[in-house]
Amino acid sequence: MTIASIRRGYQVIKTVLHYGLDELLFKNKTPWYFTLVRSCFFWLRNQHKEKPAAERLKLAMQDLGPVYIKLGQMLSTRRDLLNDEWANELAMLQDRVPPFDSALAREAIEAELKAPIESLFDNFDDTPLASASISQVHTANLKENGAEVVLKVLRPNVEAQVNADLQLMCQAADILEKLLGEGNRLRPAEVIDDYRTTILGELNLNLEALNAIKLRDNFLDSDALYVPYVYEDYCYPRLMVMERVYGIPVSDVEALKAQGTNLKLLAERGVELFFTQVFRDNFFHADMHPGNIFISREHPDNPFYIGMDCGI
Repeated sequence: MTIASIRRGYQVIKTVLHYGLDELLFKNKTPWYFTLVRSCFFWLRNQHKEKPAAERLKLAMQDLGPVYIKLGQMLSTRRDLLNDEWANELAMLQDRVPPFDSALAREAIEAELKAPIESLFDNFDDTPLASASISQVHTANLKENGAEVVLKVLRPNVEAQVNADLQLMCQAADILEKLLGEGNRLRPAEVIDDYRTTILGELNLNLEALNAIKLRDNFLDSDALYVPYVYEDYCYPRLMVMERVYGIPVSDVEALKAQGTNLKLLAERGVELFFTQVFRDNFFHADMHPGNIFISREHPDNPFYIGMDCGI
């Protein structure tokens, strides 16, 4: 175990105890050794007792960074496991993560472009349109043709944060595998290795751009799915530029009903899209939480899906 992983491990424990997440465990089911370990950190107390437990979990995941935010996003879609209060709170991690400083966003964008933003874009908005676990999105217009676009830029130092957490998780998985023995079916080391491949792929926006282009090409003639156009000449490992589109979040059922969306047809097309991607193309959008899926505002009687964020 390295010094870096020990330091990160302490940060994780400190955050968990700072938000009182240890108090969520059932007292009569808490192992004796957990109580012993907890007593070793007696100076770390719950600093947010006035907040509901669901909000404390969201804030803890938010503080811990991308790896944990992605976990929260996944849990927010599991309403078979969580009640509405918990699921709705964690759903805020899908696109309402606190943004980072716009000055840092400008600096990162210009470092990739190797040019001032104003030399290539007009009306760049310093206020982000959305902010997520790994990246942040700003709007602008392409100077060459006036097209509305969004610029997706990675968070500062996100690679270092993700790698530190993955290293810690790999070490924890190795320890757990030894404790479980050779016959275990969980195989934590394999699970973490698969997760590592997935999340590291999301850190390369060039790869996401290629995924989006391929998915768009697969559905160019479709009336069920639209994927925004990607401006390849402005895409780099830490920056991606694509067409700006407008739609209703798939989770906003009230708004969909208010505009008279044909929900039966929408549901049928959702099933059709899933099987088409898997069985026809063997290439599918694998991060379809509600923050990434929108519904068209045009002709609600014949609605189509809008697919965003093709990192996975």
